[in-house]
Amino acid sequence: MKLLGSIPGLGGWSEDPLWASFYDWSVEHPGAGGAVWKLGIGSDLRLLYDAAAEIGRQPAGAAVLDVPCGGGVALRGLRPGQGLRYVAADIAQAMLDRTMDGAAARGVTDQVEPRLADVGALPFGDGEFDLVVSFTGLHCFPDPRLAVLEMGRVTHAGGVLTGSALLNTPLSSGGGLRAAPIRRVGRLAGLMGPSATKQEVRDWMGEAGFTDVTLRMSGAMGYFRGTRG
Repeated sequence: MKLLGSIPGLGGWSEDPLWASFYDWSVEHPGAGGAVWKLGIGSDLRLLYDAAAEIGRQPAGAAVLDVPCGGGVALRGLRPGQGLRYVAADIAQAMLDRTMDGAAARGVTDQVEPRLADVGALPFGDGEFDLVVSFTGLHCFPDPRLAVLEMGRVTHAGGVLTGSALLNTPLSSGGGLRAAPIRRVGRLAGLMGPSATKQEVRDWMGEAGFTDVTLRMSGAMGYFRGTRG
């Protein structure tokens, strides 16, 4: 499910594009990054921190899948000595390398397992994970429906899928208007796929077996969560 093409200077995902570094910087700098998120897509960055905090509430022995892990921003939810199996999966080795650098800086390397993986064909067994997280990733996939179905397949009954995505919101909304140029450039660069509407995300999660699905919009960014039935 790799995206095709790239704009010179931006690079594709396998090339560790400048956009990925900028995204990581924005998340790791709440003050300046939060202002960028609010100005760029009308979104509250604190919601990402709140969603990642669910990782830190998992009990010892739980298995967590982070896909795509990117530069490892979700590691902020993982606690040293927590005793999790945390699988960081991405299609790009450069992203995995950056994630492991982040894991070392946070003192959680012993819990993190990097895996090259395509979200459209995850190399994991059915129901292997207690929690699957996919932050700011769904809009990058060329087939987001297939990605949701695969993430559902590897989540066991009673487990949770949570994540966020830059959704296809109406231009009449503040977030939609601000995000439109980002979508255009991202798709031309081969960094973004078709993404989805709010209803499509709900429908796909239902198809994947998730119940109690919630979806909260913050500007153009949608935060979704559901429990595997």
